[in-house]
Amino acid sequence: MTADYNVQTRLTELLAQSALKNQRAFGDLYQLTSAKLYGVALRILRRQDWAEEVLQECYINIWNHAGDYAVAKSAPLTWMTSIVRNRCLDWLRRPQAEATGEEYDIAVEAWKDDGPGPMESLLATSDAAALAHCLQQLEGKQRQSIMLAFFHGLSHTELAGHMKQPLGTVKTWVRRGLERLKICLGAPA
Repeated sequence: MTADYNVQTRLTELLAQSALKNQRAFGDLYQLTSAKLYGVALRILRRQDWAEEVLQECYINIWNHAGDYAVAKSAPLTWMTSIVRNRCLDWLRRPQAEATGEEYDIAVEAWKDDGPGPMESLLATSDAAALAHCLQQLEGKQRQSIMLAFFHGLSHTELAGHMKQPLGTVKTWVRRGLERLKICLGAPA
């Protein structure tokens, strides 16, 4: 318990110094907390690139608002974790731009990367080109919802939150998109 108390005291001191714009103290604060806060971000966002970007924004926020930290309200790591958690949730709620052009080609290539899964055998065959062609024929929101659901494992509820759309709308996009894919893939070339 003494070690935990010492860490809490040290973090409180570093936050107080960071509020005074002490860059060295902020660097020490970063060294002591970044691994834990990165783990929180990665657990919520499930993407390394997003977690890194959000964490950078969070440390800017911590630097700018270190003076707002109140010892009586929470432990320093709890306060910083709540900043990371809230920013991650905001990140997931933001509208995602649909991948087009080069970004779309990169996404299609990413499907061919290693990693076991139900789609692996399909993508390893010539059906991958047919699937990519048929996906391009879908309306943008249908394509995006199917890609997020089947290639990134999002549930309908997660899709609705991610795309900021009602659950019924997202379900309809997925259902209609799958119907169109079935017709496209079933049709002779």
